[in-house]
Amino acid sequence: MNCIDKIHSLDKFGSRPGLDRIKRFLDILGNPQDRLRFVHVAGTNGKGSVCALISSTLTAAGYKTGLFISPYITDFCERIQVNGRMIPVEVLENAVERTFPIIEQLREDDCIITEFEYVMALEFLIHSEAKCDIVVLETGLGGLLDCTNVIKPPLCSVITRIGLDHTAVLGDTIEEITIQKCGIIKPSSVAVTSAQDEEVMRIIVDDCHAKGVSLVKSGGISIKILEETIDGTKFEYNNSVITLPLIGSHQIENAKTALSALESIKADFPVSPDDIKIGFKNAVNPARFEVLSKNPLVILDGAHNPNGVCALKNALEKYVNKKPKLLVIGMLADKDSRSSLSILSGKFRKVCTVPVNNPRTLSSDELARECRSYFDNVESFASVFEAIDSALVSAKQTDCAMVIAGSLYLAGEARSYIFDKL
Repeated sequence: MNCIDKIHSLDKFGSRPGLDRIKRFLDILGNPQDRLRFVHVAGTNGKGSVCALISSTLTAAGYKTGLFISPYITDFCERIQVNGRMIPVEVLENAVERTFPIIEQLREDDCIITEFEYVMALEFLIHSEAKCDIVVLETGLGGLLDCTNVIKPPLCSVITRIGLDHTAVLGDTIEEITIQKCGIIKPSSVAVTSAQDEEVMRIIVDDCHAKGVSLVKSGGISIKILEETIDGTKFEYNNSVITLPLIGSHQIENAKTALSALESIKADFPVSPDDIKIGFKNAVNPARFEVLSKNPLVILDGAHNPNGVCALKNALEKYVNKKPKLLVIGMLADKDSRSSLSILSGKFRKVCTVPVNNPRTLSSDELARECRSYFDNVESFASVFEAIDSALVSAKQTDCAMVIAGSLYLAGEARSYIFDKL
């Protein structure tokens, strides 16, 4: 069994909120997280983009920068990066070889470490041994009870846009979810927030006040939009022209959030205007309105909840409004699929439904039944590969734009397949 198979073998124990198990494991490892400094990022949408922008800028400034993201798109090692590059598989193998026997011993003592907890501990260990100056740490689920929250007060806690997602775990209301996300805000730190709905912002402000934490709002960042195209956005910030390759108006808000975070940690990690210019230009976040091909136009987006799907719809209307469009979509059964589909209603000439390679997938046939309430032409496919082959033929013959969306897990399957086909 290779190292990644060993990690995935922990899947069957499921995800259980709580920090006691990972604290026990990290204590055995010598608490490597305590030797690192963090920017900690939670939220419903925009986490990956904000993390990419912050880490890319800190790397451009010459700091040895760790990055942890969740989930990965095509390669497991994407989850743990140093200076914008995923760790070599040999580094992961070495860390697993040294630590997996501890997992097995803890299991015998009835302390079951889940896959995400184990990956999180590996991240702390690997980034600590790499002697990273700073780590940009994306939460997995929520914040308060997410296992990333074992860290001491970070340099900065960032809350990106909050919406309804993971309601089975985090709560049924936006208020309950916000309280969970605010769990990463700690005394002796600084908090940063993206623009939020009024009630969400009130909860964040109250939480910061109760903890004696200064709150920085992204609205305090002043930028001037110069150009918005399907290739990205150019804007002026502090008399510098910044190129943002991440596409869509929602990415402008993510950029302002990242700039707010960088501003809040400048006493410890100063960056220059050139660092920001280079860092933003080099930022990569796959499967977020990612243009995989111009001819035919193929767009990959991991949108999987109403907020993300709304951002996708807005970007399509802005950049691809004149082209007819085909949609390849797969979703997980625990997502609010009907709300997401209603947002996209009538926007596509044809919809191809597919299963997602995940135990929580909504079946292609069930998703097709739901889609028929919102689209006239829907076809169910047994696999994403069959759907892509069919949609590519149609896109080439009719000059349609092809959009793949619904899940980051689906995006991972589709991305490498399309690159092989085009």
